[in-house]
Amino acid sequence: MTGLAEALGRRLGAKITGLRRLSGGASRETWAFTAEPGGRLVLRRDPPGECRPEEMAQEAALFRAAREAGVPVPRLVDHGADVLGSPYLITEHVDGETIPRRLLREPELADVRPKLAAELGRVAARIHAMPAVPGLSEVDPLNSLVELYDSLGQPLPSLEIGLRWLREHRPEPAGDTVVHGDFRNGNLIVGPDGLAAVLDWELAHRGDPLEDLGWLCVKAWRFGSPLPVGGFGSREELLDGYAEVAGFRPDPAAVHWWEVFGTVRWAVLCLRQADRHLSGRIRSVELAAVGRRVCEQEHDLLTALGVPVAPVDAVPDPVPDLHGRPSAAELVEAVGEFLRAEVMPGTEGRLSFQARVAANVLGIVSRELRCGAGQERRHGERLAALGFSSRAELARALRSGAVAVAEVVAAVRTDVTDRVLVANPKYLEQE
Repeated sequence: MTGLAEALGRRLGAKITGLRRLSGGASRETWAFTAEPGGRLVLRRDPPGECRPEEMAQEAALFRAAREAGVPVPRLVDHGADVLGSPYLITEHVDGETIPRRLLREPELADVRPKLAAELGRVAARIHAMPAVPGLSEVDPLNSLVELYDSLGQPLPSLEIGLRWLREHRPEPAGDTVVHGDFRNGNLIVGPDGLAAVLDWELAHRGDPLEDLGWLCVKAWRFGSPLPVGGFGSREELLDGYAEVAGFRPDPAAVHWWEVFGTVRWAVLCLRQADRHLSGRIRSVELAAVGRRVCEQEHDLLTALGVPVAPVDAVPDPVPDLHGRPSAAELVEAVGEFLRAEVMPGTEGRLSFQARVAANVLGIVSRELRCGAGQERRHGERLAALGFSSRAELARALRSGAVAVAEVVAAVRTDVTDRVLVANPKYLEQE
């Protein structure tokens, strides 16, 4: 940290104080600090070993273009390739809330929350009216998603069902514009006066503008709220706000297609995040934990496609007798309780955040130790009844069309529910 502060001071010609790494940010590091002169600033940089200078330079260009187009973004202070050890951006600090759960619950934001869905619609329309920034990628989103998914080598029957539906119901594009690519709750700064800034432009590209609207409606960004647009409001409010600026009201069915696409996309991105940890590129408990969120997206995907939830209980396995009590599950629970009761209250910032992630991971391990053997046995029995020896074999059959979705979807739904019961049983209550 001292070396980074010194490098920032040399680059900005300022005295650096209060440098601290912020929680979150699985793909890039985010740091807050104060520069004298310069005021409160924010640094985002690539983690060591994953440097992408061209993408960072392009994001800097997008910040400038967005600001000129009336999109609220932080003022860009500096950017570069390697002065700070990896490609980076430095922007002004913007007051407001970014943490979704606080944003959806803090009393001081109660008046602004009901207005946010329409405001986000208007801002999205301004993004889509931005002039093109040179070098933005323009690829077929569905083909690109399938290529990424296939490269990870983890075929899932639920995602194959989703991909088949996407191919069969694809709408005509609503245009060809700048697309933010990650326009959602969690990448927004919101204050008492409304939306203060749109963050994280690293996934921007050219494409169908409705991609941003569908992504904003993906259930993962509602954080337990029943309201479909980021947990703030209704799809109707979002589309009405969009129409005020864009001059046309998007087709709800097309937005729904992009919402389904976004759900599959987030499942694949969770697989990729876990792969970064498993491959050894970046060892991180946060990335590892994200891998167990894939089943939440599978659950949401099947729900969005109208597949009813399977009524499954997490039946505990017999406790092994050899090692006695406390069992392995009970030992894991004890460590999780220590993290929550002592480590989290005694730390702050990123360390407290990581302790919470670690405690959640231990909860997953404990539930799998208690129920996983029986779940695995029943999973094998369901596959055998369908004539398959593995989940990957069933996924390949769905891809090739060798099996009809209707013949296997009930078993797929049950398997997904079993995994959610271990990964995050409370997620099943968020309907």
